[in-house]
Amino acid sequence: MPDHEPRRAGRPRGSSRAMLEEASAELFLEQTYARTTILQITRRAGVSRATFFNYFTAKSDLLWVDVDAGLARLPDALEQCAAAAGPVQAVDAVERALLQVCAAFGPGHVPWALTQYELMGTTGELEASALSRFMAQVTLVTRFVGARGGARAEGHGTNTDRELLSRAFAMAVLAAAAAAAGVWARAGVNRGALAPYVGAAIAPVCAGYRALHISG
Repeated sequence: MPDHEPRRAGRPRGSSRAMLEEASAELFLEQTYARTTILQITRRAGVSRATFFNYFTAKSDLLWVDVDAGLARLPDALEQCAAAAGPVQAVDAVERALLQVCAAFGPGHVPWALTQYELMGTTGELEASALSRFMAQVTLVTRFVGARGGARAEGHGTNTDRELLSRAFAMAVLAAAAAAAGVWARAGVNRGALAPYVGAAIAPVCAGYRALHISG
């Protein structure tokens, strides 16, 4: 597909990011993700390539706009849940924080990249670009748990053991949440809110690690 997408006049400068998101969604659906270039997106949005890179580092970032916005709330949610009245185990704080972040997503707010990936031909790109986001959240949750004493259990008393359990917990709980989000996105118009899906998926993970005294 040649890069001859006409420039649209009259785009408000203050809404450049929103225009890029809208333009990318249109083009990905019209001609698939692989056949769409950044130049085509910027021309459809009526902005420059430099403006694109003010907001995004790569074309794949456009697939994750809503998800990234949700993940950006996780650090504050963790701290708020950890600061709740009374002693709070780290595992409890993580569970509550994930549910708090998920509360923003419901039947009226579903990341389009998770529901239109077949039409856009983005399955492979989503899988590839998901890994870096997943590992960033693993690092965040591992550090959060580790800063609150890590995991303590019989036979797991060394710093290395505690780090291992903290990281294993982070990977397990986030993988469960991601699996739940995928099932929710594919559930169709009757999917309801995201939080119940995530709550059901992470509850057994949290229960198991709670028994190992991942403490706050």
